[in-house]
Amino acid sequence: MITGEMNRKVLYVSDLDGTLMRNDLSISGFTVETINRLVNEGMAFTYATARSIESAGRITKGLHLKLPVITRNGAVLADNNTGRYLEKAVFTDSEVRSLKEMIPELPECGFVSCFMEDDHMIKAYLPGRHTSGFQDYLDYYKDDPATVAASDLEGLFTGIPGYVTLIGDKDYIEPIYERVRVYTGWECIFQKDIYRDEYWLEICPQNSTKAKTILKLKKEFGFEKVVVFGDSLNDLPMFRIADESYAVANAIEELRSVATGVIGSNEEDAVAVCLNKLYRF
Repeated sequence: MITGEMNRKVLYVSDLDGTLMRNDLSISGFTVETINRLVNEGMAFTYATARSIESAGRITKGLHLKLPVITRNGAVLADNNTGRYLEKAVFTDSEVRSLKEMIPELPECGFVSCFMEDDHMIKAYLPGRHTSGFQDYLDYYKDDPATVAASDLEGLFTGIPGYVTLIGDKDYIEPIYERVRVYTGWECIFQKDIYRDEYWLEICPQNSTKAKTILKLKKEFGFEKVVVFGDSLNDLPMFRIADESYAVANAIEELRSVATGVIGSNEEDAVAVCLNKLYRF
């Protein structure tokens, strides 16, 4: 995965949505050019996102990264250049049974990301009545071949399940979060969507977080320190484990209050500008 010379002093990690990406869900040409140039000069850079590599890769395809990218909030390490899965965490059979029992609302508000035999991933959902937020999601991805309708509850957990996503109003999703978060066998992330009013609850296998996966990369490749960039609640754990952390100006107050510094907004190429200033051999 590593080719050419890489500076092992600092690992730089950026969130995508609301941080590296602009509000129109794109990455500017300036940011792409800047990061590619710095990586070519030896900077160790990757991104960490709740998105799948399939979703993130369509946005980040212009980036030529040497390190694995952190997707599904740490549940999947992937190659940004090829889209290939490098490492993936999955639920145990016992955890799958618990998910079925603990979330009877799942068919109405969510889908299950499952790895299939040929190592591609599908997002399995049940047709029928859905929360408005989840229906909007399905409408947006209606032409995505990875979005697959299941015939029953068992079909939602086809192949090897690795991630559960629920979308809806806060009053609908929060009680589910309170119910599932007490179980220690998995990780739960509950937060408001960046672009819309609905809330998302994401459940992934234990130890699959941005922070824990960043520390894993730090140890594996021998980096001395970590510098991170973010905007949302799910970035808070990686801010806590980083040596330096930078919140974009549009970040939530909770993140800005613990950051090493606050930089410009995601609309101003703030991460790329900051990387230009921070990177030193």
